[in-house]
This record gives sequence, C-alpha cells and structure tokens, in this order.
Amino acid sequence: MDSISVNKFRDNLKSCVEQVVTKHMPLKVTRRSGEDFVVMSADDWEREQETIYVLQNTDLMKQIADSLATNKEKKGYKPTAGEMDEITGI
Repeated sequence: MDSISVNKFRDNLKSCVEQVVTKHMPLKVTRRSGEDFVVMSADDWEREQETIYVLQNTDLMKQIADSLATNKEKKGYKPTAGEMDEITGI
C-alpha cells in the first residue's frame, strides 16, 4: 500500500482519489499526530466487507469447505451445458 503525507494528499486530492479509484489500490495517509487513515474506493470497501462477512460466518465457511471436498473427490452436482453457459456468460 502506498503512503502519502496528509499535506501532499490535501494538495493533490483529485489525483490521489482518481488513482485510488482506477487502480483499486488503497492509499495510507499519514499524519504528524500519528493517527493515519486509509482512502479506498467504495467498491473496494464493499468487497472487503463481503469478504469479512464470509470469513466470519462459520456455517458458510463449512459449506465452502464441504463443497471443496466433494469437488476434489469428483462428487457433487455437475451443471448442464446450459447452466454453464449461464454461469460463464455473466
């Protein structure tokens, strides 16, 4: 993660925000007081929140682990060609 001083961030706000949004890379803004903050796009923040939700949901994590196990054993549901077209056509 790139880091920038709060003064440089303030002076270059528009370009900093544009870089964060287009490159999907958060930017750490440092302050003399030591209380830094991070700037990231709303889309990236929402993805992070979804990831945290999944990782904290033990039932969902168990379902994923069970699904991985059946996939490795070549067991479980196999979608039809039509279903695969729908999935991959997203």
